[in-house]
Amino acid sequence: MAGRNRAPSQRQLRVGEELRHVISGILSRGEIRDPDVEGVVLTVTEVRASPDLKYATVFVAPLGGGDVDAILAGLKRSAKYVRGQVARQVRLRNTPQFVFELDTSFDTGSHIDSLLHRPEVQRDLGEDDAGQDDLGQDD
Repeated sequence: MAGRNRAPSQRQLRVGEELRHVISGILSRGEIRDPDVEGVVLTVTEVRASPDLKYATVFVAPLGGGDVDAILAGLKRSAKYVRGQVARQVRLRNTPQFVFELDTSFDTGSHIDSLLHRPEVQRDLGEDDAGQDDLGQDD
């Protein structure tokens, strides 16, 4: 269980980025003919490859909204097609199986931003800044 919290290797990062690029191209060209995915603009924000490169989680964010559950179901139905297209374009010993998930990092970032702009937080930040004038600067 200790190995689960390790940072991804350079190979995982490199393969993940290559997969993200190829899958983004497949989606932007409209190659997926599923009715729930057709006509929806999707952004592939990240692809996380497993250490053995047999599985990859593809994080997507639909631009312009839409029924997220239906879009993810359509992507799940199209995963084998996407895997076949990726296998033709990327040289890997084994093409990973894809799991599509909604990327919530934009929502999380927006929520944190809204929290930081609340008046009580601004007041607290203002008090902290006033007491720390020129700390850490060499004159």
